Amino acid sequence: MKKTAESAPEPGDFVNLDQLRVLQAIASTGSFAAAGKRLHRATSAVSYGVKGLEERVGFALFDRSGHRAVLTTAGQRLLLEAEQLLERARHFDRVALALRDAWEPSLTIVVDGALDLKPILAAMKGLVQRGLPTRVDLHVEYLSGVRERFNDQRGDLMFVLDFAGDARHVARPLAPLCMRLVVSPTHPLAPVHPRSKKQAKRTRAELAQHVELMVEDSGTVTNASALGRLSLGSPHVLRLGDFHAKLEALVSGIGFGWMPQHLIEDALEQKQLLLLPFEEAEEHRFIPHLSWRRARPLGRAAELFLELLAEQPGWSEG
Repeated sequence: MKKTAESAPEPGDFVNLDQLRVLQAIASTGSFAAAGKRLHRATSAVSYGVKGLEERVGFALFDRSGHRAVLTTAGQRLLLEAEQLLERARHFDRVALALRDAWEPSLTIVVDGALDLKPILAAMKGLVQRGLPTRVDLHVEYLSGVRERFNDQRGDLMFVLDFAGDARHVARPLAPLCMRLVVSPTHPLAPVHPRSKKQAKRTRAELAQHVELMVEDSGTVTNASALGRLSLGSPHVLRLGDFHAKLEALVSGIGFGWMPQHLIEDALEQKQLLLLPFEEAEEHRFIPHLSWRRARPLGRAAELFLELLAEQPGWSEG
């Protein structure tokens, strides 16, 4: 009696795009925890995804004996195939979008929280009021977290504070954003005569004796260029989740820090905050950018959103 041969796997039996994205995230970040943060998932969910993929293929993808997740030789080979498959899947999506003459099912926008959200929200309101079938998602991140969210969530538009250009993205410069160094009038660093042109400017050593307030980079890989301009390297640092929390902390006199000009105009006018004279620089100017993927044409909802945004008072491109 002949032994029944085990049936060969059907094409695609091993392929699960979500598991391949998990594999790619772990390989690029070096740990399950960092991959979870990038993918906005629990570490346990990342571990479960990898375990499922390893069970599918029948071999270990990572050497877990050290502190970092290191790909095995077989894992490295499979990662190359995974990256090609993910790119093909993205290409499939682009072709489908180009062929479909209809509203896109979703519009994902990622914005750096340092930017003025008022015109962006006003444009979104106009979009929603039209009753379009497109689901609109707005995500607010900080520094490198903007691009990470844009990449991981396959965003359509991103508004970045500090743009590192590349050939894969279309980028439009926006109006400059000014960051000012401020402090509460009750803080020891507060200028005694704030309107005096002869007011002594503080040194870096003087500032280092006090608490510096910072909004934390929401990405897994810190944007050293932007963060370097917004941090004075004080040994006493209080990190906050967003600029609104930072504003409250500044007004309460906890410490000093950089703030977007548009968020502190009322506090300056009401004397809740004062500009802090600093010998190196009292302001930093950034050129934010609006960006999207060159290989992925914008859908009708995205185009309409940009038209509505251009109509908002105070909105301007650089």
